[in-house]
Amino acid sequence: MTGRSTITRRRLLQGTATTGALALAGCTSGDDDGDGGSGETSSTGDDSTSTTDGTDSSGSKDLSGTMTIFHAGSLSAPFEDAETKFESKYDVQVNREAKGSVGSTKKITNLGRSADVLAVSDYRLIRDMMVPKYAKWYAVFATNAMTIAYTDKSTGADEISPDNWWKILGRDDVTFAHSDPAVDPNGYRSVMTMQLGAVPFDGEKLYDESTSKALIDKAKIPSGTETDLVGQLKSGELDYAWEYQSAGKSHDLKTVDLQPSVDLSKATSKYAKHYAKAEVETKNETYTGAPIAYGITVPSNAKNPDAGAAWVEYMITEPGQKILKQNGFEPVKPAVVPKSGTDAVPKGVMNHAEAKSSLGPLEL
Repeated sequence: MTGRSTITRRRLLQGTATTGALALAGCTSGDDDGDGGSGETSSTGDDSTSTTDGTDSSGSKDLSGTMTIFHAGSLSAPFEDAETKFESKYDVQVNREAKGSVGSTKKITNLGRSADVLAVSDYRLIRDMMVPKYAKWYAVFATNAMTIAYTDKSTGADEISPDNWWKILGRDDVTFAHSDPAVDPNGYRSVMTMQLGAVPFDGEKLYDESTSKALIDKAKIPSGTETDLVGQLKSGELDYAWEYQSAGKSHDLKTVDLQPSVDLSKATSKYAKHYAKAEVETKNETYTGAPIAYGITVPSNAKNPDAGAAWVEYMITEPGQKILKQNGFEPVKPAVVPKSGTDAVPKGVMNHAEAKSSLGPLEL
């Protein structure tokens, strides 16, 4: 690795070449083009043995002091819930900083700041920007889907549906926004979703190129993360906001179930190749469409790495997975780590993870 921050189309297509029908969240169906990770999942034996309450299965370590977590804004709700329980279990004070995943990663790679955990909404940020200089391993631990969030007071709230969302957003009396693609994966994924509506899938598309361009041009782009949009929605400043499906449960918002061809939720080779047709350029990076997969790691510059490893273990075992599920995420069961870096994975994490070279169509 050279530490480059560009997530290229070539790298994604290398991943899709490994072709697999696995859905990220451990699907029980073998249908490559089916719902994948949208259904209920069951944990493997590793998740049901040893310490399902999140204790350090490598042995009883005495954790103490403080720890710092940099994380995606979309993880604020589940991490806040986990923080209280983690602190009551361990003698550790948790300090969290929520920001867009790109910005969170660059706190370490560009600003030289230390963190004990980095958790992002696009695992490729860790793969391409952190490994091997700033981190030696990572785990894929959750999935999500793109959606449009709104409230009862939103203009067109009683009309919007999966069959007409682009028409409602395009109305002159409707306002909507997404986060900044330069700092937040939700931002570039929002643009990708609007792009993909004009790309044929199985011979059909939702709308034409002119509609796609009009939607992208109309969207307001605030600074910060998708969580910054929640307040604007609830205050009535915005009618709609591009969000993750988890936002509905985390922030008590209404959401529109988007078509799988645009919501970036399906981890099959067929959908991944379709998603890869979307591409977003920012000032310094180019991002290519892919199924949504969250990544987590303990950075190499961690000041309290044992606490960081304990947090990761907590989130990939039953208590953390329950919290994720309650907040609208789909946990990856078991969590997956790259096969090439297993020697660096903390024992307590590895005891609850599976080593792979790819996860369905995604290159690890």
